Amino acid sequence: MAPRPVPPPRAAGATALAALLLASGTACGGGADASPNAEVAQQSPARDRIGTLSVHGPQGSRACTASVVHSPGHNLLVTAAHCVQNQRVGLLDGLVFTPGYRNGYSPYGSWEVESITVDPRWASDDDPDYDVAFVTVRPVDGRQVEDAVGGNPLGTGRGVGLAVSVTGYPNESDEPITCSVRTKSQSATQERFDCGGYTDGTSGSPWVTADGAVVGVIGGYQEGGETPGTSYSVAFDQRVSDLYRRATT
Repeated sequence: MAPRPVPPPRAAGATALAALLLASGTACGGGADASPNAEVAQQSPARDRIGTLSVHGPQGSRACTASVVHSPGHNLLVTAAHCVQNQRVGLLDGLVFTPGYRNGYSPYGSWEVESITVDPRWASDDDPDYDVAFVTVRPVDGRQVEDAVGGNPLGTGRGVGLAVSVTGYPNESDEPITCSVRTKSQSATQERFDCGGYTDGTSGSPWVTADGAVVGVIGGYQEGGETPGTSYSVAFDQRVSDLYRRATT
């Protein structure tokens, strides 16, 4: 599917966000947390590529987490598809990305979402096997987001059992959390990891290997997970490679 343009921020965005969050079951409450538990993420240049998706600005209603991935246009993010579009509310507009956000401070400013690319099978019926999205953001003062914070390469076809760090922003916190885990197979098309603390807002959090590649994002099965102790991702295989190619051509 070709990238879909997103309108500039408008007042209706907060209403749509509320409906989107009600429709989403991602990484949210209930049940006992698995061990280990996530900890507050220390600030670093690599983690500054990860940020919040919120409506209107960094202090607006939170939606999810996203991160910068390397692209020819230097303007591309990866997140979960249900963070930006679903059948119940359609396309969520008015989103901005704030990399490196913590404790009310936005060291790189905020970048308005310009367009999204999702697989047609997600767009048609919210198929959880295609719950991943690539999002372009508009430049700020003529500068692209990747030029400001860098971008992680996309890693596909690497299988499971990978050591990754997963960093994201719970809605109730002004600081990101992180956990170092190994990926596991959930099914032929889904992967998982077990670590407590991944509540609402952490959908879209990147799964990053030691060499910096993003090999998953919280989403997919159960839109990321029904409890904060187990989180899921679409397997980053040829489907994600194809979607990336659509987003960048």
